[in-house]
Amino acid sequence: MPSARGTLDWSPAAAHPELLAAPVAAALGVVPRALVAPIDPTHADTAAFCTAYDVAMAASANCVVVAGRRGDVTTYAAVMVLATHRADVNGVVRRHLGARKISFAAHDDAVGRTQMEFGGITPVGLPEGWPVLVDDAVASAGEVVIGSGLRRSKLLLTGEDLLTLPGAERLALAQPAG
Repeated sequence: MPSARGTLDWSPAAAHPELLAAPVAAALGVVPRALVAPIDPTHADTAAFCTAYDVAMAASANCVVVAGRRGDVTTYAAVMVLATHRADVNGVVRRHLGARKISFAAHDDAVGRTQMEFGGITPVGLPEGWPVLVDDAVASAGEVVIGSGLRRSKLLLTGEDLLTLPGAERLALAQPAG
């Protein structure tokens, strides 16, 4: 039966910095209980990952980088939602950030600003000042699997651990995917 841990071999993340993007490894002090597991990078995308490693979709949390604009000011933020949900980016997230216009950050922009691999971006180790918007369902989920900053590994921590990250806020910002 699928679970958060699935069939992966989890180890303390601090003991395996080679499995983490540099900014993620540098930020582990904020989430010292985080675990890491290597994966096949061809299975990094959520659906393929959950199938390959018997991880429950409801225990997989996706990190989406958004760019909100108001006038000449652009605010970047990370939005954390369960794989079984969709974030209300144009409504809740846009209003919360005080943006007039919001979009998903462009691939090169997200990768360049986070110094993480696309498909592995995680809220751990984001640039200073970025809001980390954690959906209620993620915060309440118990153990969740998230990116490690690299496509070849994943982190395991709790939704509550995500709320200890700098700039983290808990919000009702998603609806179940339909």
